[in-house]
Parts: sequence; C-alpha cells; structure tokens
Amino acid sequence: MSSKNRTQGGKAFGILKAQQEIRLEEVNQEFLSDEKYSDEEELEEKLVIFKKKYVDFDLNDQGEIDMMSLKMMMEKLGVPKTHLEVKKMIAEVTGGVRDAICYRDFIKMMLGKRSAVLKLIIMFEGRANENCPKPAGPPPRRDIASLP
Repeated sequence: MSSKNRTQGGKAFGILKAQQEIRLEEVNQEFLSDEKYSDEEELEEKLVIFKKKYVDFDLNDQGEIDMMSLKMMMEKLGVPKTHLEVKKMIAEVTGGVRDAICYRDFIKMMLGKRSAVLKLIIMFEGRANENCPKPAGPPPRRDIASLP
C-alpha cells in the first residue's frame, strides 16, 4: 500500500466523520426547536453528551448502532449481553421496526420517561465514571507478604 493510498483513506475517514457530525448536529437542532422538548432542563447540554455517547457506541461509523456494535459496547461497559438480549434492547429502543438504533431513536430513548435497559446502562456507566477517579501513575509495588 503506497503512502498516497493511506493518506487518501485517512482523508476519506475524516470526511465520513465530518458528515456524521453534521447529520447528528442537524438532529440535535430538530430536538432543540421541537415544542415537545421545550420544557426539558439543560436540553442543549444533554444533547452534546448524548451525541458523544452515541458516537462512542457507533463502532462501525455507519451512523447507526447495530447489533455487533451494541454487543461490543455492553462488553466494554462490563455488562455483557447475549445476541438475543441485544436484539431485545434494540427492539425496545426502535419499537421493533429496525435492526439498528439511529440517532433520533437514541435521543428519544434518552429523553423519554420510560426506562429502557440501554438507557439505564448508559446512565449507570456515566455515574460510575464520575465517582471513580482514575489512579495516576504506576501501581504501588507489592511484595509476597502483602498478598492475601
């Protein structure tokens, strides 16, 4: 593979990410201008957080959270799920009409009053990260006598 091809691939990926960012921001603007969500506290800040979280879940960068992406994210969050459980989670969010979660469905789930399993996991994961400061530096040295 020549360096020109690698650069072109990087540029294509950058363009894809920029287009995805524009699409997600357009959906955010729809929610900001929707009367139904006008009483939602800190809506703009929430949408920024939801967009970042959605991009984290969209592992294949196709603009949707498909079964494999969701399954891998659940494992990454320490909440592994079977294929059937993941399929049920997607059906719960999409109303059973799609095999993947689009951004619009994701926001409706996060802003909705119902407690979807995926919503609970995402909220729990966010709170867990807030309360647990990451240790800095190398782990402390231990000797055999200190082991349990």
